[in-house]
Amino acid sequence: MSADFWAGYLSGACSIIIGNPLDVLKVRLQASSSSPPSPSVLPSPTPSPSTPLTLTRPRQQQPWHKTFLLGTAAPILSYGALNALLFVSYNRSESFLNSIYPYPSPAPSQPPPGQSQGGGKGSNLTTTFIAGCISGIATFLVSCPTEIIKVRSQTTSSSSWSIAKSILRTSGIKGLYEAGGVTVVRDSLGYGFYFWGYELSSRLYNGYFGSSSGKNETGRALLCGGVAGVLTWASIFPLDVVKTRMQTQGQRQQQVPERQGLLTAEGKRKGAWQTGKEIYTREGIKPFFRGLGVCSLRAFVVNAVQFGVYEWVMMELGEGRAKSSTALEEAIMG
Repeated sequence: MSADFWAGYLSGACSIIIGNPLDVLKVRLQASSSSPPSPSVLPSPTPSPSTPLTLTRPRQQQPWHKTFLLGTAAPILSYGALNALLFVSYNRSESFLNSIYPYPSPAPSQPPPGQSQGGGKGSNLTTTFIAGCISGIATFLVSCPTEIIKVRSQTTSSSSWSIAKSILRTSGIKGLYEAGGVTVVRDSLGYGFYFWGYELSSRLYNGYFGSSSGKNETGRALLCGGVAGVLTWASIFPLDVVKTRMQTQGQRQQQVPERQGLLTAEGKRKGAWQTGKEIYTREGIKPFFRGLGVCSLRAFVVNAVQFGVYEWVMMELGEGRAKSSTALEEAIMG
């Protein structure tokens, strides 16, 4: 397998382990509602026999270290593969687009992650954004099931495995792709800004500090990775709130009656547009940005580590930026 596959896999697994505690807080803030429950929808003291036991039992108090590890199983098992697919599809798409639309610069900036300079074709920020969008779409088949299992595990204190079995038992494979439309839009736009932000901030960094090498290279990867993560989440956070509400709507209705507003009169689950309107009507604009501070902190730390690990693995496998730049310089000099 290619170097960017393994670099993406390892960096994705590391980012999940480091970022999950703050991710638990983000998801619970997004899923919570500030509006008071309506007396007309208070649950009956007798639970419905048709409601699965795993969704109606009271949440048990767990040790703090277990609470902040909720939902890690699904991402650790799948996010490494997702991240590998993300970087591989991004690098291939970006290379293809740059071969069609070359960047006419005699001294192009550093290439995006994993891409070598050469052939007179550098990195175009427009193709960088488009390639990021394409890579976001490519990860959808893995990202949507991972997200719904993670979100429900974090909001119910149930294990990822029990959540997955419950979804498959009640809704089948289709249930793993609930809120799929808003998820693919979020991922496409998010990863477009992700790689665009990383490339742009890398250019600014190199313009200010000079070409990266050694410790300066590590500092660039950490700082620019963190900036790209914050920019990404700031651009798509309202979409992520809608996605989280959709993936938890109707869940534990007898414990959280205000969420019944996210179901239609026939009991069908509402779409993204209806869910967004419902949130705005009931709670205003604030819920669309609830948890953004926690998310931004998490995004900076996680993506700094993710890009740092990615660049380090690529360097060790002979595909890093510095080695690509050295090869280019040697070709030019002689």
